Amino acid sequence: MKGPGEATMLWTQDKVIRVLFWGGFSLVVSEILSIIGLTSCCCLSFLGLWGLTAGAYLYRASLKVSPAGKAVVITGCDTGFGNALALRLHQLGFRVFALCLRSEGTGIQKLLDEKSKRLHVIQADVTKQDQLDRALLQVKSLLPVGEVVWGLVNNAGVCTIGPVEWISNEHFRKDPEVNLFGVIAATKTFLPLVRRARGRVVNVASVAGRFCAPLMAAYNASKYAVEGFNDALRLEMRPWGVKVCLIEPGNFGSGTELFAREDAIKKEVDSMWSSLDEDLKSDYGEVGRKRVETFMKNIRSSGASDISPVITAFTEALTQQHPQTRYDPMDPLMYFTLFLATHFPGWVYDSYFAFMVRLSKK
Repeated sequence: MKGPGEATMLWTQDKVIRVLFWGGFSLVVSEILSIIGLTSCCCLSFLGLWGLTAGAYLYRASLKVSPAGKAVVITGCDTGFGNALALRLHQLGFRVFALCLRSEGTGIQKLLDEKSKRLHVIQADVTKQDQLDRALLQVKSLLPVGEVVWGLVNNAGVCTIGPVEWISNEHFRKDPEVNLFGVIAATKTFLPLVRRARGRVVNVASVAGRFCAPLMAAYNASKYAVEGFNDALRLEMRPWGVKVCLIEPGNFGSGTELFAREDAIKKEVDSMWSSLDEDLKSDYGEVGRKRVETFMKNIRSSGASDISPVITAFTEALTQQHPQTRYDPMDPLMYFTLFLATHFPGWVYDSYFAFMVRLSKK
């Protein structure tokens, strides 16, 4: 049996990709050494260098911090990632302050059922500064002498889906209000405590903060902005010894409540459609309305239900002595799409995306 705080290093996709990166690096260096005559056997030097660099990386990745005397504040713990992470960190031995939008619900009751003095449920809406200030006072009053606020996880988020011309300006503001300005407000509220502990800030963006999809402009825009905020904060906090990490999950919609339930999607589409003027309805037509409904159902049903890769990424960002700048818990196809969108011309990604959409309809 492992005691609190003890964890086995897991083989994740992030680690595999980094080991492969060091393999590529070692191959290039070995070729250069062979060309200039510093080694007689390129193959042996490649294998030796790869073993050395990959081994050093894996050793650093295995080094952990102790959870003893450390507390973590997590936003968005009503359901999904935040709820599961609160339970996981509590299991590891951290003190957890689980900030929830609502005061009651199935997920909240699950946290309360732990009946633990190290797991505190606090109601706080990240878009309301007065509620964040109240949460800060509660954290300070509940934090025992000698313990520190080691981590802040900005997890709370929402997702609006629909064509740009269909979504009202009011609804366009909904996603950045939570996903961006909520992250900024929570960070500014709790950062002094984390900074004094030389701890961690973990922000949740999304693969949608790296590449776009149709009908997700509001969500994409908010997550792209989180990427920029996160990177600037990381550089600012470096002199203080605070590590700032970004989690970029793929589509785990079936395992969270980020998207509307499938039985509510038609009602959501009908509501947007009814708000359009007659000219827009004529331009899009019934075929366009059906296309939007089908896309929304597909993105909801195609999401993974097993959120454990995301929880592992959160946990490693908080517990590794040398955390990664970014963690990308997603399936291999999504990672390939990310690679394509990042490193290839835009027309290549656009053509690939159009092909995948046609494929999903067959």
